[in-house]
Amino acid sequence: MASPCLIAFLVFLCAIVSCCSDNPIDSCWRGDSNWGQNRMKLADCAVGFGSSTMGGKGGDFYTVTSADDNPVNPTPGTLRYGATREKTLWIIFSQNMNIKLKMPLYVAGHKTIDGRGADVHLGNGGPCLFMRKVSHVILHGLHIHGCNTSVLGDVLVSESIGVVPVHAQDGDAITMRNVTNAWIDHNSLSDCSDGLIDVTLGSTGITISNNHFFNHHKVMLLGHDDTYDDDKSMKVTVAFNQFGPNAGQRMPRARYGLVHVANNNYDPWNIYAIGGSSNPTILSEGNSFTAPNENYKKEVTKRIGCESTSACANWVWRSTRDAFSNGAYFVSSGKIEETNIYNSNEAFKVENGNAAPQLTKNAGVVA
Repeated sequence: MASPCLIAFLVFLCAIVSCCSDNPIDSCWRGDSNWGQNRMKLADCAVGFGSSTMGGKGGDFYTVTSADDNPVNPTPGTLRYGATREKTLWIIFSQNMNIKLKMPLYVAGHKTIDGRGADVHLGNGGPCLFMRKVSHVILHGLHIHGCNTSVLGDVLVSESIGVVPVHAQDGDAITMRNVTNAWIDHNSLSDCSDGLIDVTLGSTGITISNNHFFNHHKVMLLGHDDTYDDDKSMKVTVAFNQFGPNAGQRMPRARYGLVHVANNNYDPWNIYAIGGSSNPTILSEGNSFTAPNENYKKEVTKRIGCESTSACANWVWRSTRDAFSNGAYFVSSGKIEETNIYNSNEAFKVENGNAAPQLTKNAGVVA
């Protein structure tokens, strides 16, 4: 039988290993000191439901050299010109940039917008990023803040679709509608007119990872509305993100679909952390939740549209190996039928919730 001292040492060692565990996405590319010469390796590093996203891998590099914006007839060297091309492109930036778009920027499929190596800011009082009926998009290393509503106007959506009138947008940082295979990684998002990320209208195969969400009330919406049941096929991974400071609610808020929320770190929220309606499956695993000081805000979860607790009793909301501080608690419900939600290419190791602050310490844009 092991001695008490040996057991105590092993427990201590396990705690150290857990707290110092590597973030699997960052370990994939940041350990390479020559990543700048091998940028497209990043596309091999996604985990979760968006792990098949290739973005612009295998295509040409396109360098943004100008912060100018023409929504109808963009000039070569601008972000809009590269983002709307039909060809596969890996978009990088020649220098630090502050880009204020005049209309929403429609990002075509098979694109990576890679801000690494430059200090790139989008928003600044203008509208921001929009994806519709596209696949294979990676957004990495961008500061997106101050996104504002847009007006009805003409916009070049893509080379093939051309210029079309588009409705006014709400002022989200990133909007995805009917998008498949998208990966949103290592961005810093804050202070927009509406949400920071919307994933709606049948979008699926999405990973949202290593981002820093702060100074914003309604953070992340997954699912269009309670009548749009096509979102039942939605699958989203939310992993290794830092929520807060000053993040109010919707981290995320889901309608329908399957959402895996793993190894995120939550600062005190204003309303709730994780919520939903229309019977989404929400699997919370290895997160760290620190509740606000107010006693009535301690609950992590919020079920919306339930007349009584029993009305939502069969919703599958489960907490596994989460860590709770300052009185935070997760109200579980339902019974999960299938524990293996990922295939072998999507699966990743999820640490205990006590490790989440370490795993998310580099969330947001990496300097």
